[in-house]
Amino acid sequence: MTPHVSSDLHHVIHELGHFLPAQAPLKDFVHHNTLHAFQHLPFHEALQTAAENFGYKTYLSVESFRELYAKNKINEDILDRVILAHKGKKESAKWKDAMLHKDCKKQPDAIVGRIRKVWQSHYHVNLDKETHTTLFRMLGSYLDQGIAIWKFPVPSKGFLTAIRNLESNSFTNLFKTERAKILLFDPQTKLEDLLDILVGSKVYFRQYLFDQQFAHPGWSGMVAVLEHQPQSLLDKKSISLNDLIFVECLLEIDALDRRLGENWDPLVKHLPEDLLPILTKTEGKEYYEVLKMWQEAFEWTYFDQVIRGLQLSHEKDFKKEATSFQALFCIDDRCCSVRRYIERFAPDSQTFGTAGFFNIPFFFQPEHGKFMTKVCPAPVTPTHVIRESEAKLRHEKDSHFSKHSKGIFGGWAISQTMGFWSAVKMAKNIFRPGPTSAMVSSFSHMDPKGKLSIECKSTDHKYHGLQVGFTLEEMTNSLEGLLKGIGLVKNFAPLVYIFGHGASSVNNTHYAGYDCGACSGRSGSVNARVGAYFGNHPEVRKALEERGISIPVATQFVGGLHDTTRDEMEFYDLDVLTEDNMLRHQNNLQTFEIALDYNAKERSRRFDTVDSTQEAAKVHEKVKLRALSLFEPRPEWNHATNALCVIGKRESNKHLFLDKRAFLNSYDYGIDPEGKYLLNIVKAVAPVCGGINLEYYFSRVDNQRLGAGSKLPHNVMGLIGVANGIDGDLRPGLPRQMINIHDPLRILITVEHFPETVLKTIKTHDATYEWFANEWVRLVTIHPETKEAFLFKGGEFIPYLPLAKDIEKIQNLDELLVSTSENLPVYLLS
Repeated sequence: MTPHVSSDLHHVIHELGHFLPAQAPLKDFVHHNTLHAFQHLPFHEALQTAAENFGYKTYLSVESFRELYAKNKINEDILDRVILAHKGKKESAKWKDAMLHKDCKKQPDAIVGRIRKVWQSHYHVNLDKETHTTLFRMLGSYLDQGIAIWKFPVPSKGFLTAIRNLESNSFTNLFKTERAKILLFDPQTKLEDLLDILVGSKVYFRQYLFDQQFAHPGWSGMVAVLEHQPQSLLDKKSISLNDLIFVECLLEIDALDRRLGENWDPLVKHLPEDLLPILTKTEGKEYYEVLKMWQEAFEWTYFDQVIRGLQLSHEKDFKKEATSFQALFCIDDRCCSVRRYIERFAPDSQTFGTAGFFNIPFFFQPEHGKFMTKVCPAPVTPTHVIRESEAKLRHEKDSHFSKHSKGIFGGWAISQTMGFWSAVKMAKNIFRPGPTSAMVSSFSHMDPKGKLSIECKSTDHKYHGLQVGFTLEEMTNSLEGLLKGIGLVKNFAPLVYIFGHGASSVNNTHYAGYDCGACSGRSGSVNARVGAYFGNHPEVRKALEERGISIPVATQFVGGLHDTTRDEMEFYDLDVLTEDNMLRHQNNLQTFEIALDYNAKERSRRFDTVDSTQEAAKVHEKVKLRALSLFEPRPEWNHATNALCVIGKRESNKHLFLDKRAFLNSYDYGIDPEGKYLLNIVKAVAPVCGGINLEYYFSRVDNQRLGAGSKLPHNVMGLIGVANGIDGDLRPGLPRQMINIHDPLRILITVEHFPETVLKTIKTHDATYEWFANEWVRLVTIHPETKEAFLFKGGEFIPYLPLAKDIEKIQNLDELLVSTSENLPVYLLS
């Protein structure tokens, strides 16, 4: 039973939960804005507020910015423009001198944590050291999702009830002192009573709870998430932030009584007079003004090139009389380069980008899986499920992974026998990596030969309250939205490929972050196969004909999957292809194969263990092995270096080399003059692409507090998170091995449309508008007729004139790519 709390304290706990990290368990790892709690504030004000209150580093250091400036990665003309815009002509010289030469005061100490320091300074008791080990072990055991052999007692009745049960039925005690035990078992004990013993005044309860919980934000944030999203756990557990705080306060009272007896005073008698309240409103400071202008100069050094490049569009040069095939990919930045190579080796092809769930939200139930998985954006709640049948068993058991090894006798016997062969297998895998049962493979998400319940035969057919399959009307609406959203409504090629994407790796705790974010961190294979089924359905085509989309009889859709780690593809339901289209597909396979070779070669320039100067096919083989390697901390770079989201026709950006830094969303303003489909796009790309970008940003600028630190000391805790060592706090955010090549820039979203239409569109959805209005993402429109650029600022679009007049044309891209592992500027492709 959860103890009663007053309405005031309930409000404080609710507020506290809002500011804690909001990362879900590892299986549902989806990128999000790390500082989501500050999103109601303008970006730079939010960063200063977060830094001063919680001690986060929210920018690169002044020294780092100066180093970038010395390397010409921050353009001097751009820097001058930024200073002029913020400080005016009269003050520009003074501020430039301060930015380049002045020894700026460092970031002040955080407000959070100051109350709890008094335990150490006055009583010489380190409460973190006294309580955290026990608390973390309690939480890890209680929330465990499959590592532990013995289950925690009575988990279904709540965390606090489970602790009481454990304390009353154990041979040893969690709580050592009499007062703590009495308070634990007394049903009349309220959280206010415990805080009164510890703090002594309601005035400081709020501050103390922030101090207490931000001493371990990882575990506290996980509890706050699970309280409101219990479905995130497959093995359901009931827990609340209130229960966690109650138990921790008891542990603190127990520790203090054990160390000091019961004759210690509450903190209120020893607090300093100059104590600032948590979430104090910030005041302008020179230090943050300098950082703000450096950050904007860093961003616009790159953005200025991008905008100028988009203005130099040569759309007419890419018009085709006939198209050999069309391929739909996710907007994911990792698809940016493979699309470029497909277009290079098949100049008569056409590629498109869209959110990788392909406008089909549903749950997927694998035949041999115990649980359903959501394969659509995390905020969406599907009402449909697609079930798999006649599928082969994809996850075979390996006798080397046995729960019997955890027992005393079984552990001894297994270590003396199979343990030897496990060591041999591990040694072999180090020198000759190969597939193992520990591998996470995107190709295992679905059996390509299995059957899917795609079409709904009766709306009364339910599975766990969800409709099984889609009706004809629903299939038609979904495909219409997909095709009109990307601008593919005519001139269909004989073959239209729909490629989902996923990733494969071994020993990678953040594996879900490598899969498709639009599929809630799952492979997009099922969505691609379902989308192709919709496209090939004769009744769907007939209905689309009535809505102005005529798909020729000879056109067929093919679902497929692109594994972004191994750069491999597979295709689904090829048996439906006509003889002519099967021949075309066989020819296209050669294009895909060479495109994947070159894509792997381009990616390899950032892999220290791969020689990028070798032939593309040889490099590709070595890249494949990285995904199977047990000791490889980064099977791929994922979204590292992301900085752009380009919304518009592919012909408007096809001439640019964007170095895998862009999410490319196809969109034709001519089909959508009112911005109806544009609204659906920006509602997705702002939180999804913006969330990805900001998690990389904050994990890069403060990898210890806002990121997960190095992967090397990480241990998996209960299959829900990672921690340093066996008793550490959970580490939300991204590990260092995912971000150390990332340039921390806010994402720039460009839209090819009239500025007045874009303004009207974004204002119709408040949550989306907030992203742009507070400048957590930057927004620029490119006028589709004049190519003029307009920057969204202060609630309106204002003209933006790039300082870059020309963009360098690159003659030999392959040669350039093997010459450096650095992020590259924008180039025109010859």
